[in-house]
Amino acid sequence: MARTKKYNEQEVVEKAMNLFWKNGYANTSMQMLEKEMGINKFSIYSSFGNKDGLFLKSLDCYKSRLFVLINKLVNAREGMPAIKQYFYDFVEFTRDTKNGKGCLVTNTANEIGMDSEEQIPQTLKGFTEEIKQVFAEKLQLEGVHDSQKIEEQADYLLISMFGLSSATRIFTEDQLKHYIEHIFRNI
Repeated sequence: MARTKKYNEQEVVEKAMNLFWKNGYANTSMQMLEKEMGINKFSIYSSFGNKDGLFLKSLDCYKSRLFVLINKLVNAREGMPAIKQYFYDFVEFTRDTKNGKGCLVTNTANEIGMDSEEQIPQTLKGFTEEIKQVFAEKLQLEGVHDSQKIEEQADYLLISMFGLSSATRIFTEDQLKHYIEHIFRNI
């Protein structure tokens, strides 16, 4: 007979996400996860397979939070102004969390790298490609029809987002505003 879960899976994943976001992937141990989530290792392994499986679920949870901002950008009728607003909204998103500043995706990419063939880096790459595609679609609204130029500008914006994500951890709002304004002057 199968055992019934005595916990809400979404709640424990959110707790794990917060812990990974705060400490990083490598610095988050199974013992820390057990304590934070309020469940034992058996339950973690039973529900998520292993630490990687739990981390992937945590990334999904994070992306669902960020989806509100991404969806706003996707549905915007303007191009560059909407992308710029996304950058400002992202700064607010990082400031509204109790987990510290930064982006879980960027923090993880900086920590573990993106060159591995393992599932976590592949998930990170997939997510960044989704964001780049949204940027490219919005750039087309600016009347740019040269696919090479759109690709270059979308890359520039994506890499600028990575920089912004890291910068939110240590710089002031004024400094971040200056950074964002210069990004959009240079494109």
